[in-house]
Amino acid sequence: MEQIVDLCKQRGFIFQGSEIYGGLGGFWDYGPLGVELKNNIKRLWWKAIVHDREDVVGLDTAIIMNPRVWEASGHLTEFTDPMVDCKQCKRRFRADDIKDQTCPSCGAIGQFTPVRRFNLMFKTFVGPVEDASALAYLRPETAQGIFTNFKNVLNTMRKKLPFGIAQIGRSFRNEITPGDFIFRDREFEQMELEYFVKPGEDERWHKYWVEERFNWYIQALGLRAERLRIRELPKEELAHYAKAAYEIEYDFPGKGWAELEGIANRTDYDLRRHIEFSGKELFYFDEETGEHIIPYVIEPSAGVDRLFLACLLDAYHEEEVRDRRRVVLRLKPALAPIKVAVLPLLANRPEIVSLAREITARLKPKFTTMYDDTASIGRLYRRQDEIGTPYCVTVDVQSLTDHQVTVRERDTMEQIRVPIDQLPRLLEEKLALA
Repeated sequence: MEQIVDLCKQRGFIFQGSEIYGGLGGFWDYGPLGVELKNNIKRLWWKAIVHDREDVVGLDTAIIMNPRVWEASGHLTEFTDPMVDCKQCKRRFRADDIKDQTCPSCGAIGQFTPVRRFNLMFKTFVGPVEDASALAYLRPETAQGIFTNFKNVLNTMRKKLPFGIAQIGRSFRNEITPGDFIFRDREFEQMELEYFVKPGEDERWHKYWVEERFNWYIQALGLRAERLRIRELPKEELAHYAKAAYEIEYDFPGKGWAELEGIANRTDYDLRRHIEFSGKELFYFDEETGEHIIPYVIEPSAGVDRLFLACLLDAYHEEEVRDRRRVVLRLKPALAPIKVAVLPLLANRPEIVSLAREITARLKPKFTTMYDDTASIGRLYRRQDEIGTPYCVTVDVQSLTDHQVTVRERDTMEQIRVPIDQLPRLLEEKLALA
């Protein structure tokens, strides 16, 4: 983890939020490379969940909602974590993080207050007056915006059961002890699907989505299968709305198995509660039976930030090459922040630099391309290896006469000579096949 944290800072993946003021726990900024990787993760999820399917549409809802939403959903009473204080150092912790009754901060043994519940909702105020009538909350999940728009989507998109509504967006949870880098944040992004099905068909669809989502991590993201597992949650771990739930877990080095995505059977809990609290008819008319029904919901929900961390950890490799340490991020090309780097062999030769920049401009419309001439070619290669760039294109003196360049592959370090006019097509083929 320390190596990943250092790499993220040095190479522009992630910075501490408001770092020049000492930061703020649980808030992080994504740098130039980090935002590209993060967007690639979200793009692959959206493609698999929305664009590649006929039965799912997308949505983007407001972060701040009418506070009655959170009464209906149960978050104001149920969305809590167990909390204790150390009597000696006065630090506050999640009770389930204190495994051996030893304070992680001062080392005191058995000096904790009784466990009490702490609501994770962030409070704010809407309007110029800060009183109870203006109280609102930052959303702790994106799901409720989907449920409150169920009828709007049903009426405008004319979908029939089963169908889904997907959303990617920011959520906020006032975690008691954020930590382990971006593993547990107070501000994070979620990728959530609410898949509406007929009652009685929910268990079949639940199993379907568990398998579908597990395979996506291996096939789309390239995570190693041996570091993934599916765990069914016992009843005592279920959320207040869940009939059953599974977690797709990743074996985080140094931390162990932890959740990447939860797939819950939320039954008709949410729609039924919103019908009760809003007085609106959020029913679905079943043409086969002629009845108005409240659909059940299967919810695959993943955190982008923790998945970002898993992708980095899974791709990180160290090896010895000619007695020198080589760090390489073996990211699947679809995830890589930069797809192609163009490197002039001699930055002090204007004609080589000019050709390299011309090639960069030609590749940019097709690939996320970086030009770099700030070091020797060996150091430039190592830099691109560290950020996961699949291919480097080197322009040298010979390129000026034979109109060819050297293409170097990240994982094998193999190099081939390619005519410049064939370069875009060759890279397209290689990136598509990888």
